[in-house]
Amino acid sequence: MVIDQDLMAELRRYFGLNLYEVKIWASLLSRGVSTAGELSEISNVPRSRAYDILESLEKKGFVIMKLGKPIKYMAIPPEEVVERAKKHMAKESEKKIERLDSIKQTNLMGSLNKIYSEGIKLMKPNEYSGIVKGRNNVLNHLNSMIKNAKKEVLLVTTEKAMIGKMSNLKKSIISAKKRGVKIKIAAPIKDTKDLLGDLKNYVEFKKTKESAGRFVVIDNSDVLVMLKDFQEVHPNYDTGIWMNSPMLATSLSKTFGKI
Repeated sequence: MVIDQDLMAELRRYFGLNLYEVKIWASLLSRGVSTAGELSEISNVPRSRAYDILESLEKKGFVIMKLGKPIKYMAIPPEEVVERAKKHMAKESEKKIERLDSIKQTNLMGSLNKIYSEGIKLMKPNEYSGIVKGRNNVLNHLNSMIKNAKKEVLLVTTEKAMIGKMSNLKKSIISAKKRGVKIKIAAPIKDTKDLLGDLKNYVEFKKTKESAGRFVVIDNSDVLVMLKDFQEVHPNYDTGIWMNSPMLATSLSKTFGKI
């Protein structure tokens, strides 16, 4: 069976399958019921791999193994596959999260921190800088910066960008405020009641007349400056420049005060 390359790419992206899994699954969908050998021939997947692939698809909820000899596999309606795949992915995600959380209590974390600490000592002041690409990575980095803040966080943003980041930053902002960190946000927003919600109790908001760009200053030392307009750039290409520069931080802090 010849599978359209675009369809195959979409199946892999949406369902998290590898190339052989997609080929076997699509072949089974076209037959309804089939043996591993038949599916191997139709999909051009090596016979030695077909059984492993089908076992994997069965565990993920994509196929059902019928009783009897020879062993046959039955396709499941795509709508049902979606629901089963969602449950499987959720369980796998939970397992991965639990596994990562468990690392914190192991010697592995101690070893990693030791390697990092030794590497940091070798870095020069001008090496504390980098490019952060992708909106998710930018938000993750911003969260880390806020979590490490000790005195003050100055955040200048736009209305659309603020809508996109407040829910993501909420936990870090509340935690920082409870540590005694001052959180100040400036943006050209008329009504912040719905946007900030209960965060209004944790931040000091300044309404600006117009957009003043997008940047963050932490403790008058760390800076994250966004290079593109939030509305005009695709999330995958949103980019920020991060650096440890007290001079630039001081300059941007003064800018914040004059907005």
